[in-house]
This record gives sequence, structure tokens and C-alpha cells, in this order.
Amino acid sequence: MQSVPVLARGRQFTFAQSTKQIVDFLGLGEETAPGLPPDELIRRLDKFMAAALQLLPLMPQDRLATHVPGRPRSYRSLAFHLFRVVDAFLDANSGITLVRAMFAEEPASDAGTNVLAEYGGSIRQRFDAWRSAGDLAADEMLPTYYGPQTRHELLERTTWHCGQHVRQWMMLLEKEGVSHPRPLVEGDFQGLPMPQNVWDG
Repeated sequence: MQSVPVLARGRQFTFAQSTKQIVDFLGLGEETAPGLPPDELIRRLDKFMAAALQLLPLMPQDRLATHVPGRPRSYRSLAFHLFRVVDAFLDANSGITLVRAMFAEEPASDAGTNVLAEYGGSIRQRFDAWRSAGDLAADEMLPTYYGPQTRHELLERTTWHCGQHVRQWMMLLEKEGVSHPRPLVEGDFQGLPMPQNVWDG
């Protein structure tokens, strides 16, 4: 079962999806603009996807149905989801309203790492085409299920969201006893509003 995080105060509430919405709702008066410029976010997001494509095939096929720590999501679903968040961002940039159902989509139940990597590669190519087209007006508003967001804000959210899941995939490989070159280090996440923990709770 999935839920949408909400903050409530008396009879007022707001979706807890956007840092700016949370800060404004709580009246904290703090700076909420993305900490990195769009070109750096684009570079980081591409690096995260490249790392995922390098790491994804290392997972043993017979472990893909295993659930990640603390939630009913399989390794297979996580691998798909970390690219689906980028796909949804690109959809939003093509005029499609970002809705929560986009993030609930699942891969085929028998999808192997080769199929998942092919999907991820296609999303990285789509992202590169978007970047090359130069559609980077940072302040343009894009419609989402938690309210209008600037392209810059949505790009930042997509970048750290994808990066968080690559962090998780690296840990899952280690959990399964699979050594890997660790293509990402802590410095790759600096300046992003990353969750403190690799796993919820």
C-alpha cells in the first residue's frame, strides 16, 4: 500500500513532497531554492544513471525478487524505479502532468537485469536528447500532483531521488556479497538534499 506524505496543522494541510511547500507551510523563512545550478544537476543525474547501468547487471538474477529492507519493493522494482523517476521528469517536460501513478509502475515480473538495463539505457538516451535540445528554462512551471514546480525544483528532486536509489543498489550488492567498483562517492551527493539514511526508518 502506498501513501502520500502530508503535513497537517489544525484544518490546514500540505503535501510533504516539496521542500519549499514544507518550509512555507511551517513559516520557517528559510532559503529553499535548489542548491546546485541546473547544468550541475544535469551532470549529476547523468552520472547517477551511468553508475546504475554499470552496477545493475552485477546483481545475481535469482535475487531480483528479493525485497529491499523495510518495504515491499523487490530489487527488480527498485532497478526499474530509479530510471522511471527520470522518465517521469522527461514526461513532465513534454507537457504531461506528473502524477503519483507514474512512480508506482512496475517492470514485467520476469524482467532480468538485461531487460532492466535496456530500459535504463533508453531513458538515459532520452535524457541526453532532452538536454541536447536545450529546453532548460529553469523557472518555467511544470504541473505535478503536489502543485506547480519550477523545472529547476523538479530537476533537483529527480536528481537526488535517482541518486538515492543508486546508493541503495550499491548497498544491496554489498549485502548480497557482490563486490563492485563503487562508481559513486559521498562527494557526488554534496549539495543535494539527500535523505540522511540510505533506507527509510
